[in-house]
Amino acid sequence: MTPETAESVPGIRLSSNRGRWILACVVLASGMAMLDGTVVNVALPRIGRDLGASLSTLQWVVNAYMLTLSALLLWGGALGDRIGRRRTLVLGVAGFAAASALCGLAPNQGVLIAARALQGVGGAMLTPGSLALVRSSFHPDDQSRAVGAWSGLTGVAGALGPFLGGYLIDGPGWRWIFLINVPLAVVVVLIALRHVPESREAELAGTRFDMVGAVLAALCLAGVSYALIGSSGGASFVSTVLPAVLGVGAGVAFVAVEQRRAEPMLPLSLFRSRLFSATNAMTLCLYAGIGGILFLLPVQLQIALGFSAFQAGVATLPITALMLLLSPRAGDLARRVGPTPPLVAGPVIAAAGVLLMLRISPGSSYAADVLPAVAVLGLGMSVFVAPLTATVLASVEPGRAGLASGVNNTAARVAQLLVVAALPLAVGLSGDAYRHPSSVNTSFHRAALGCALLFALGAATAIVFIRPAAVRPRLHKAPKPQCRSHLGVAAPALEPAPDERQREDDRP
Repeated sequence: MTPETAESVPGIRLSSNRGRWILACVVLASGMAMLDGTVVNVALPRIGRDLGASLSTLQWVVNAYMLTLSALLLWGGALGDRIGRRRTLVLGVAGFAAASALCGLAPNQGVLIAARALQGVGGAMLTPGSLALVRSSFHPDDQSRAVGAWSGLTGVAGALGPFLGGYLIDGPGWRWIFLINVPLAVVVVLIALRHVPESREAELAGTRFDMVGAVLAALCLAGVSYALIGSSGGASFVSTVLPAVLGVGAGVAFVAVEQRRAEPMLPLSLFRSRLFSATNAMTLCLYAGIGGILFLLPVQLQIALGFSAFQAGVATLPITALMLLLSPRAGDLARRVGPTPPLVAGPVIAAAGVLLMLRISPGSSYAADVLPAVAVLGLGMSVFVAPLTATVLASVEPGRAGLASGVNNTAARVAQLLVVAALPLAVGLSGDAYRHPSSVNTSFHRAALGCALLFALGAATAIVFIRPAAVRPRLHKAPKPQCRSHLGVAAPALEPAPDERQREDDRP
């Protein structure tokens, strides 16, 4: 079937053989990216030992990926609209696999970091593309079921990630958490080319995307991250101040460019909505708290407590399980009682879970000390993630829901990028100190206090800026988040995949 013919098909039924192939394709693509997202933090101590890496190098192993992913995520969704969503997914999967192979074969720290940055480029193409293909390929009557199936199956893949990742790290070695992506990518590409129809927005074909804005955003994030990580790594004053100044300058230029462009990557007019601004400020606080504690928890478990990589990987599994079970119910609760109660209670519960992690020290047991803390953290996240996404969608006109979700998703990733860069410096963990149990334990407890404060700031933002009486009617009118369970801890529940019937271009 040619792309032109495929575009004329009104929709594929989920129960058909082709529908099942499409679902398998997008689930495998999302699962492939999620596998690395759930196990790379667990692999950091092994990577550091094998490559003789300092903590600042390990920070870049995480942040090189987050940097390119955060800067290019909106670009990836727009690219699919213009050149074809299947084509973008295939290119993203192929690029992600090539970069994964380079990660797995990296002979030194520099190659690994560069390969991780290339992984982020591939991830920025395949992440929005997978859900966009579900929304564009299936018959309208089957879209909700298809998205629900995609959500649930990808959640299962995320839950299996710690088991598989921990086994690979303890067994064949950390390199295989990257190399395993290569055969998975081959399967995804073959299925996509044979069974997935092409779709694109004809009116967007040939239009230009705001690459200037994307480059400036990347330079801003890179400069600030480099300065923060360099400071914790003992870099000189000049070598940290200069990148910081360049990063801030790029940020100022980004705002100026976005204000003047006819079709900006980030329409700043969205932030005229007090509710949209407040929910994104909450997102920055809450996902910084999540990213910070889950960056250092695997290090604490392996270095200070002596857990294996497999044990450290599965230690956070209760978070994923609770998210899958409870997030849909939390979203429905927000529609009944308004978003403020869950957006206050959820962060407070999460903060309590993080404070319970102060009990995790050398000699602690999983059942008595680790499990209660991660369970309470997972409960808190389950309470606030879906209502936060629903409130973001309710804060803008329905025609801009896809764009709003994309911006919110990017805000979550930027928060995690910055917290990984800043947290070790803030808690006094630098150089090779991450290899010493006493240093790790002290810094982890300081980080727990800081992350609990971030959750508390998120709750305070909800109390001050999110008015239940004003928001509750909007929640009933707004499009429901189609991905109703949080598929991991790296992003909000809704990926930036605009509904083709609710294009941003349709706004008044």
